[in-house]
Order: sequence, then C-alpha cells, then structure tokens
Amino acid sequence: MLDLLVRLYELPANAKSAREGFTVRRAFAAEKEMVRVFAAQHFTAGWASECELAFARMPVACFIAVKHDTIAGFACYDVAARGFFGPIGVAEKQRNNGLGSALLVAALRDMSAQGYAYAIIGRVPDAEFYRRNLSVIEIPDSEPGFYRGLLKSQ
Repeated sequence: MLDLLVRLYELPANAKSAREGFTVRRAFAAEKEMVRVFAAQHFTAGWASECELAFARMPVACFIAVKHDTIAGFACYDVAARGFFGPIGVAEKQRNNGLGSALLVAALRDMSAQGYAYAIIGRVPDAEFYRRNLSVIEIPDSEPGFYRGLLKSQ
C-alpha cells in the first residue's frame, strides 16, 4: 500500500455525476450512528471508528451519498491525521455509478475550503480509482509510513 498526494488547488472542475436520485452532502451530526453502522456492516470496524471521529470535527468531516433516506456511501477526512483524506466507501450494489467520484471530490473540495492546499490519501491498495478522478502523486517510501504499528483486526 502507498500514500498519494493530491493538490487541492487543482481539483477537477466537475466530479463525474452520481446516479440520478442520489444526493451527496455533508452528514448531519444526528446521522453519526447510522454512518458508523453502515461503515461497520459494509467495510471494517476501523473504518467505522474513523467515520465516528469525523463527526467530532466542526464542521463534520464526513460526506454521504443518500437516496430515499438510505446511505449508499461515505467519504471522510481529517480522521487518521490532519490533512489525510479517507476512508471512502460505497455499498457494493451502488458502485460504478459515479457515487465514489462525487463523494471524493465533495470531501476534497471541503478540505480546500477549510484551508488545505494538499491532501494525503493514505494506505491506498490500488491507486486506479484515484488516478481516474484526480491528478495524484505517489509519495515515495510511504509504506508503512504514518501507519507504522497500526493494529490489525483479529
């Protein structure tokens, strides 16, 4: 896994549009538990913990994709460390429709609005998704980098 660097002052003008009927927006504080449960059910306990921490930020540093009051995906930032993007996840049934791209760009634009010039995308197992959506730079010798000593799930 590697870390990527993104120039937030060179984000794409428009994210690939999400499937019709979905809304990508900042999560409300009252949705914290729903987002945490979604992340735990569809991804990992670690990601659920990071989602929960995103709700401690002001403004909330978690964006969600919703349709008919149902969560389809999320993207967070400033949880592993300041200036780090992620985690991001879209329910398997909702993938390949632009939701991931829309969540990615919404969260990165918010980081830019918060005053960040760059973002680090950490522990990327496959950079293809990010390369399709952004101009990214691989950070040399970034494995394990910041995540050295991270506990693994049993």
